[in-house]
Amino acid sequence: MKEILDKINKLKIDLNKWGHAYYVLDNPIVDDAEYDKSLNELIKLEKEYPEFLTSDSPTQKVGGVVMEKFEKYKHKLPMLSLSNAFNKEDLLNFDDQILKEIENKNYNFFVEPKIDGLSISLIYKNGNLFKGVTRGDGVYGEDVTSNVKTIKSIPLSISDKSDYVEIRGEVFLSKNEFEKINKQRQNNDEEIFANPRNAAAGTLRQLDSSIAASRKLDAFLYYFMDREKFHTHSDSLKYLEEMDFKVNKLGKICNNIEEVYNHIQFIQEQREKLDYEIDGVVIKINDFDLYEKVGYTAKSPKWAIAFKFPAEVKETKLKNIFATVGRTGRITYNASLEPVQIAGTTVQAATLHNADFIIQRDIRIGGKVKIKKAGDIIPEVISPIEDDNYLKLEKWIEDKVCPECNSDLERVEGEVDQYCINSQCPRKIVRGLEHFVSRDAMNIEGLSIKIIEKLFENNFIKNVGDIYKLNKYKNDLIKLDKMGEKSVNNLLDSIEKSKNNSFDKLFFGLGIRHVGKKTAKTLAINFKTIDKISALTFEDLEQVNDVGPIVAKSVCDWFAIKQNNDLIEALKQEKVNMTYLGNEGTKNNDKITLKSFVITGTLSKPRNHFRDLLEEYGAKVIDTVSKKTDFLLAGKEAGSKLEKAEKLGVKILTEEEFLEMIGE
Repeated sequence: MKEILDKINKLKIDLNKWGHAYYVLDNPIVDDAEYDKSLNELIKLEKEYPEFLTSDSPTQKVGGVVMEKFEKYKHKLPMLSLSNAFNKEDLLNFDDQILKEIENKNYNFFVEPKIDGLSISLIYKNGNLFKGVTRGDGVYGEDVTSNVKTIKSIPLSISDKSDYVEIRGEVFLSKNEFEKINKQRQNNDEEIFANPRNAAAGTLRQLDSSIAASRKLDAFLYYFMDREKFHTHSDSLKYLEEMDFKVNKLGKICNNIEEVYNHIQFIQEQREKLDYEIDGVVIKINDFDLYEKVGYTAKSPKWAIAFKFPAEVKETKLKNIFATVGRTGRITYNASLEPVQIAGTTVQAATLHNADFIIQRDIRIGGKVKIKKAGDIIPEVISPIEDDNYLKLEKWIEDKVCPECNSDLERVEGEVDQYCINSQCPRKIVRGLEHFVSRDAMNIEGLSIKIIEKLFENNFIKNVGDIYKLNKYKNDLIKLDKMGEKSVNNLLDSIEKSKNNSFDKLFFGLGIRHVGKKTAKTLAINFKTIDKISALTFEDLEQVNDVGPIVAKSVCDWFAIKQNNDLIEALKQEKVNMTYLGNEGTKNNDKITLKSFVITGTLSKPRNHFRDLLEEYGAKVIDTVSKKTDFLLAGKEAGSKLEKAEKLGVKILTEEEFLEMIGE
């Protein structure tokens, strides 16, 4: 069972890392196919071993996260993501699942392109645009109204003067505008966008709406949320057109899965001719009245599915293989390629993952390779092309030393990755600094990777403690290329502000291996200060919910290194907060705070309401009942979770008992 749990934890770590890069940083690091493959593997394992399913699993997550620089806005109805189909068999299974939920077989589908952009919710009050909100985490989005107002295809006022009208769709950037923006950024010596989706997301999240206006964003709208007004999706789209919204013309009513599949083929044939990117097709039941009958999972509607296009595969020459080192010292191998056009962009590099990946596929420098790039994300070398030339080439041999510091590389037992274990490796230090200042960690604005590299090269910072000494070098910083007085002042203000962060952000920022954002917060909630955590034994840590032996060992090993303890003392000297401050507005209740809850059954309000309420009191909401569960909050028709709780002796609360417990 340990092997299964380790596999699940590894998948979670990878998926969370990839999801963060995609949704938050707008800088995807793997293609859709790789992500979907790992996600489906995790779903399968969690179904087979439900005792290992946790609330923080990527399978329970809808989308990205809310960026702190924007005001949060709670969606009236969650913005759910869609489950995926990859072939005709998946579509037939989708249809079979619908038939299990409804008796009437007389229904049809609406099929339309899946626009590769950023999901948006538009809210109109009395006919006027009130809010433009991103999906965010599905429950809370980012209020980007000022930028939405710059999109010419989105009307600021509509003919429907109802008190509340919500319309959802996708903001995108045309291929033509994308090329113009990248050419301009290249001329200004700025980093170019990887693809139109990233450019659209980055533009919509600009604090300066004049930048958004200059980039000519566009939007297709496809959901009219008032399902009482119309009975079908197709009729609601006609209404959107009447109100001057841009609706995609490739949408079509299909009477059965055969027609659905034929229209998918038609849309795929049109893909290259379109001036906007699509990464698949969305299929949904056309009849609104069936939505509630067919129902929902925790993260997806059962009445809709996204058909993902297969990865585009091209051939090119592999010019070289080079290694890079990450903040933990992990070595990643990359391919330098002869330029090739794929999925709308020119590709000159691709990932090769690790040494085992290259050796097992016998990929050789100088030979031709197949590369894929699904979803317009960073490409991957799939395999070599074994022609006559290939057989004459030398086999590739893995690197033995770090590409940055020349230290010997080592492998951790049981892992495929190589590591540079030199704590003074310059690249490890720079990437560690980048992690420390990131949004989920200390959130220090103004310290981009390029600025960090510049400060490191000029000996201003050598570790995270040096960040808090930069105020002593203000005049020297101003003289650095492209810094300037205003940006330096803003940077120093952000550094000073970060000293007051809750300790969990600092703990995550330290970059302790296997300690992710959630684990850092769990430990901070349980032990409150860094001094208490540093004094814990392996056995103490292993007893904490969601902290297993791998994390426990990693934390103990980190605090066993004198250099790390010296760093903590240096941060204390700079008055960086080392205490958990809790969530803003957190309430205290000895019966609930730090206790674990599972919610099941039908309650008087949506489960998210009770989840939010519990989290306000510092409780942990999990999805699976176990011996460690403190309470089961059970509504009507509670089912198997109630039976399991009774069997394990978990305390069961009715809604009335729970409300009495919190005094409401």
